[in-house]
Amino acid sequence: MDTVRDVAVLVGSLRKDSLNRKMAHALAEVAPASLKLEIVEIGNLALYNQELDTGSPPAEWTAFRDRVRRANAVLFVTPEYNRSMPAALKNAIDVGSRPYGQSVWSAKPGGVVSVSPSAVGGFGANHHLRQSMVFLNVPMMQQPEAYIGGADKLFDASDKLTNDSTRQFLQKFMQAFAEWVSANHKV
Repeated sequence: MDTVRDVAVLVGSLRKDSLNRKMAHALAEVAPASLKLEIVEIGNLALYNQELDTGSPPAEWTAFRDRVRRANAVLFVTPEYNRSMPAALKNAIDVGSRPYGQSVWSAKPGGVVSVSPSAVGGFGANHHLRQSMVFLNVPMMQQPEAYIGGADKLFDASDKLTNDSTRQFLQKFMQAFAEWVSANHKV
């Protein structure tokens, strides 16, 4: 049997009923058996402040860093706020990248799916996030790109994905991501 890779999923929206959270669950459902996706919560992380990193950092930061560090890969599922990623997601990236020289992100294969009710599908957030992760030495999957527009029409009342063409695209995306993780995972 192939090795199962642990994927930390960071959802950029903090809303309980978020389209992005629904999409993260849909991605887990269509992922190949070689990937185990788990949402890592970011809403309880205090804003990054270097002074808090001296001595005893907040317990939430330590738990977050430890969880991401254990993962074989990271997958971001994010909305777009003002042509960028949400503040909570940026803060999680900052918390994980510090203290300097101890980044949990370095050399960890990554991917991004941007989700929006608009037709553009979070294009700006997707690319801004990629730019940040390149600086943090995260090899981000380049193809296929995933900009999911019209997401408010993709789920039923039980939060299940109902659009077959979107499901097929997500299956292809997750298969490509599994191959990306396998090729880029450092032991």
